[in-house]
Amino acid sequence: MNRSLKHQQGLTFISLVFILGLIAFFVLLGLKIGPIYLNHSKVVSALAEIEKTPAIEEQSETEIRNSLSKRFDINYVDDVTQDDITITHLGNYLKVTIEYEVVRKIAGNLSVLVEFNDVIEVGKQ
Repeated sequence: MNRSLKHQQGLTFISLVFILGLIAFFVLLGLKIGPIYLNHSKVVSALAEIEKTPAIEEQSETEIRNSLSKRFDINYVDDVTQDDITITHLGNYLKVTIEYEVVRKIAGNLSVLVEFNDVIEVGKQ
C-alpha cells in the first residue's frame, strides 16, 4: 500500500503544461470576445435611448440615422456601419433594425464570428 501512494503523488510536467495551456487559451478567448459584447451593449443602449426619444416616430430617417451615428461616435462603436441599419417608417410606426457581424482573429488562422440582430419598434402599425 505504501508503494502505490508513492507512484500517485501529483501531476506530471506534461499534464501541468496542458492544463496551463487550456487556461491560457480560455483567458485569450475571453479577452478577444469580451470587448465585442461590450460594444454590443453600447449599441443596445443607443437603441434604447432612441426608443425613449419623444415623438421619434415623427422624425425622418435621416434624423434618426444622424442621432444613432452621434451616439455611436460618442461611445466609440466602430463595428456598426450605416449599411447595417434598416429603418422602416410607416405613418405612426417606426422599426429600427441593426444587424451586423464582427470577426476577430484569435491566433493564427483561428477567428471568431459573432452575429447580432437588434430591433426596436415604436408606435402602432
